[in-house]
Formats: sequence, structure tokens, C-alpha cells
Amino acid sequence: MADRQPHVVIVVVNLPAERDRRVIRECRALESAGYRATVICPRGPARPTVLPGTAGTAIRSFPQPLAGTGVLSFALEFAWALTAVAVRLLALMLRTRVDAVQVCNPPDIFWPLALLVRAVGRPFVFDHHDLSPELYECKTDRPHPAVLRILRLCERLSWRCASAVVATNESYRQLAVTRGGCHPDRVVVVRNGPTLAEVGSGPPAHAEPAGLIPSPRAESGPVRRTIVYLGVINPQDHVETAVLAAEELARRRGRTDWRLVVAGDGESLPELRRLSAERGIDDVVEFTGWLEADEVDGLLRTATLAVQPDPPTRMAQLSTMAKTVEYVARGLPVVAVDLLETRRTAGEAARYVPNGTPDELAGALDTLLDDAPTRAEMSRVARDRFTDSLAWDHQERAYLALWQRLLTGTAAAPTTTDRKATRWTSSTS
Repeated sequence: MADRQPHVVIVVVNLPAERDRRVIRECRALESAGYRATVICPRGPARPTVLPGTAGTAIRSFPQPLAGTGVLSFALEFAWALTAVAVRLLALMLRTRVDAVQVCNPPDIFWPLALLVRAVGRPFVFDHHDLSPELYECKTDRPHPAVLRILRLCERLSWRCASAVVATNESYRQLAVTRGGCHPDRVVVVRNGPTLAEVGSGPPAHAEPAGLIPSPRAESGPVRRTIVYLGVINPQDHVETAVLAAEELARRRGRTDWRLVVAGDGESLPELRRLSAERGIDDVVEFTGWLEADEVDGLLRTATLAVQPDPPTRMAQLSTMAKTVEYVARGLPVVAVDLLETRRTAGEAARYVPNGTPDELAGALDTLLDDAPTRAEMSRVARDRFTDSLAWDHQERAYLALWQRLLTGTAAAPTTTDRKATRWTSSTS
């Protein structure tokens, strides 16, 4: 029976698949439509062989002994990842039928596999998660021109060599068409976000007029409203701005009726812990580390406000932050920097500030903490936006429609533009 199911192999290398909720949702969608899925990814601490949350998606993991910190070490890490993925993919193709391959970036190094997969008549999908050139610019003070040229070339090849491109928002889709030269028919938008079932239908705890929850640090003390940051904690995320905003908020309104919870993990987490201790705000700033899905839901459903401190860089302007969709899904009002794709996600469910300085964030948070009616209206707008368009239930339809078109043979033949693109990438590689 399994051999008769169309088999899709998904590659993700920037984290173990069990921590990538988008990949988990994609695999569940494929399973629900009668497909079989296998994921190739780095080996996580638990070393699962079946992807958690799925009915039976197999994991073919590989060790990742290298961790990039500079250009050379990143190059070695990427070369290792490409080799490890290629070995496991070829083994799968020799041992069982593989009907299609999907690769998630970053990095944008798997276009040689696209040429191989397409050469044997199989579709290859590029699931575009991040803008690698802009990400590099965010992570370094002095980006090297040669490195930028290489990243842009690899990005372009990833777009052009793929049978189809999955973009996480309209800005990414437009870049695939303009910067990548893709035919618009080959690019489909599939946004990030939880399912309706993951969020549940009941009102979140913060929908109560008081909006207060007990502080876990004081069993008999005053209740505190929770401001939450959820997500990755790396230099480009500028989470230190939220911590410094907490310091300013403590100066403005005291420390008794609120707290900031920073939920997530990343290379900047130790530095943020030190910053909080040095600034003497450990009593109002709490770091939870990585949270599982049920813990994320529990935290967001009991929080009062959320913060998105991403600065107005080009990458942030064009990217949809997964944390913002998670906030909106629970009807959680957001304080965020005024960014193009953040507005497209949150709309009037967010209070926007120009630059994301600590003073700006603290001022907006302070105002909203004292304005329950505005918070209630923002919460209603957020839930409506999620239920009507942002939930994965809506995105899944576009994702499965793409696979049906690629695997049933009902898609139109490649256009002249597509055929020229394939020849161009082959000769340039």
C-alpha cells in the first residue's frame, strides 16, 4: 500500500524537523491527502525516527558536527549539509520510489539536487523560508561583497532550478518573480501559522476584562499581566530591545503589575540573561527557553500583550515573522515596529512604532496596559484575521493544490520562459 502512495521527500537543514512546525504541518497535510512523506534533517537531541505530530512521516537524520560562526566555517557547514543530504536522498531514491523532493531554505545550496531530481523526471519544490542575502547583511556589520554575490547567485539558482516555488508571503513571491526570474505561475504563497484546531475555539484567558494572570514567582503577591516575546533569539531578532524596553517600562509604571516573558532559544540568549541581570530587572523579565507546542499555546492564551522588536531592516520589512502569526492566532494584541509584512499580517491588531527603540516600545506597551477597551478590540480583529485567512487550514489548500498539479500530470507544460531558465541555470552552474 505504501509503495502506491506518492512519496514526497522534504529537506530542512537549519534545525531538526521536530522543531520546525511548518514542516510538521506540511507533512500532516501530505498525509491527509494520501501522500507518504520522509524528512531529511539534522539529528536532534531526542533522535526521533518518526516526525512528532504526524501519522508516520519517517525521519532520515544526519549528524551536524559543524556550526558556522564565520564565512569559512559556514561554508564548511553548508558543504557538509549538502553532502549529507545528497547521500541520504540518493539512498532513498535507490531503495524506494521518490516521486518529488521539497527543499526548505536556508541555506540556498541545494539547487544541484534540483538539477538531478528534475533530470530523472521528478518535481523539485523550493520552499522559501528566509532571504539568505538579507539575513547575512543583518548578521554582520560589514558584509563582504563577494559573499553577497555568492548568496544572491545561489538564491537565484534555487528559484530558477525548481519546478515550483513556495513563498511564505506576497513579498517573497514578488522577489521570486522579479529578482529570481520565475514565471508567476510557478510561485504559490503558503503562509506560516497554526491550525484552527491547534489554537482552539474558546476565548483566550486574556480576553477577560482584567487581563491579569498570577505570577509564578509570588504565590500570594499581586497579579501580573504578561507581555510576551516568542521566537528565535539571534542577533538579527534584536530581542535585547524588548529587554531594554522592560527596563524603561519599570521606570514608567513600577514593577508590580506586569512582567516580560521571553520564550525561545538562540545564540543571543546567554547575552540577554546577562543583560537582564546587569540592568537589575530579573524580577520583571523571565526567560523560559525552548517551549513545546502546548506550552506555547498556554503562554500566549494567558498573556495580555505581545512584542515584536524586529528593526526596520530590508529583511524584516519583507519577511513574515512566525511569532506574529502565533500572536494573532490567539487574539493577542501586538506592539511592533511598522513593517510591510507585519502590517499585512496583523493589520489593526497591532500598535505600530516607527523604529523599535526601547522608549517607543515601552511607551506603546504602557499605554495599552492601561487601555482594556482598545486591547479587546485589537484582540477581536486578530482572531477574525486568523480565522478568516491566516490559519494553516486555508494555507494547506494552496499547498496541496500545488502537489496535485505537480504529481497528477494535470499541470501545463513548462513555458518558454521556464525552459530557458533551466538551460541558463545548467550552463551557469
